[in-house]
Amino acid sequence: MNKNEILQLIKEIDNEINYRNNHNFIDKYNKGKILHKKQMEFHKCQKRNRWIFGGNRSGKTECGAVETVWLARGIHPYRENKNNIFIWVVSLSKQVQRDVAQSKIFHYLKPEWMEDVVMENGSKEFPQNGVVDYILIKNIFGGLSKIGFKSCDQGREKFQGTSLNYVWFDEEPPEEIYRECKMRILDTKGEIYGTMTPLKGLTWVYDEIYLNSFNDDEVWSISMNWDDNPYLDKKEIVNMKKSMSEEELKTRCFGNFMTVGGLVYPEFDMSIHVIDPFDIPQDWYDKISIDPGLNNPLSAHWYAVDFDGNVYVIAEHFEAGKDVVYHSNIIKNICKKLNWKKSFDGKYEALIDSAANQTTLASVKSVSELFLENGIYVNSNVNKDMYTGINRVKAYLRNANGDSRLFIFKNCVNLIREIKSYSWGKNDHPVKKDDHSLDELRYYIMSRPETPKVKKIKNEIERDKEKLIKRIDFMRKTNRIKK
Repeated sequence: MNKNEILQLIKEIDNEINYRNNHNFIDKYNKGKILHKKQMEFHKCQKRNRWIFGGNRSGKTECGAVETVWLARGIHPYRENKNNIFIWVVSLSKQVQRDVAQSKIFHYLKPEWMEDVVMENGSKEFPQNGVVDYILIKNIFGGLSKIGFKSCDQGREKFQGTSLNYVWFDEEPPEEIYRECKMRILDTKGEIYGTMTPLKGLTWVYDEIYLNSFNDDEVWSISMNWDDNPYLDKKEIVNMKKSMSEEELKTRCFGNFMTVGGLVYPEFDMSIHVIDPFDIPQDWYDKISIDPGLNNPLSAHWYAVDFDGNVYVIAEHFEAGKDVVYHSNIIKNICKKLNWKKSFDGKYEALIDSAANQTTLASVKSVSELFLENGIYVNSNVNKDMYTGINRVKAYLRNANGDSRLFIFKNCVNLIREIKSYSWGKNDHPVKKDDHSLDELRYYIMSRPETPKVKKIKNEIERDKEKLIKRIDFMRKTNRIKK
């Protein structure tokens, strides 16, 4: 070993000593005056299948790394901690593993917590620079937890056989690997969490996780963008946005899934428009709106309006393949639970698509008549102008001042799923798929009065000027001054 090699080795040792002496990042994570609120929302969520869809540098990978260290160490502040757990960290490739997920985990792991590091390649003394197979972590309950690293380019077969407690997907995995990992946590009642930028478009993740098409109670997701990350320099964000196309911004900044023709309601934001249910005052109760369906799902929602004109969607009935009698009973039962108002003759009232006035092959009576016979008076006089209705809904999602006036209770899962996926197709027309709830949402919003224009309050100077103009005009008309 020559002199230069010895000096380089001494420098590396000094760097490692300095690193170990100053390595306390886990205790500083989201502490102090500045907090990444969406990171904390992820950590606090108790669902067993949690995902973050975020732009680059939004802070999503930090979440996954901290979550993994907390769980392995047994120090998670918001979950039941366990001993001797086994976690897989799944990256797209070994190189991505080394540069991203593995690097972040070492960033938050205190050296004294590591019992052993087993390498696939590279030096055990400097594991950050190589590819790690697994790390043994000292759990505070006395045992050892194991963080194993896997890559999707290994193929599905490499994900078989092992029983796991947790799986972290850093970026979107192939569907077959996701399915295989779900089997690995089956016997332990384990959990999955994922952090990804949706660069691949409308894949299985879009349907199964983002839209939650199976209405799985354990599936939860949140979106993060650059503005959510309080640690990014605001001037840098502005400069970066200027250099990117609109399409690139949607994915790399906002973490949005890309649709072919674009979303009809890009204004919709889960963190703003979806809220926890609360006791609605009966004075706010307004109308029920129905989109009828026999082979297609029937969709019905209950709407309330506060004294400021904000609309709340508070209950949902959504089901296919049932007759009017069945739907009527369900709707009446929901009305009873809500103590919903009745008309003077004891019937419930609802808006409905005018197509309900047509008779069906199964009955000589119309759907409207059948509802009336079963205790629900339906008003089919609704405005079905699609484009006007869409624009009105858009205005409720975000008006000219940037304010939101439409809020959906999180139990209305089908309306939420539809509004998230509603996209433009050919000829500037929305894709006619999964829009039953959205149709009756439009019927309801179109039944609302237009927002009155706010009358401008004039100041004293403007009032005096107006009086002077009127006075001059009067004097001209009466020939007291020349025109």
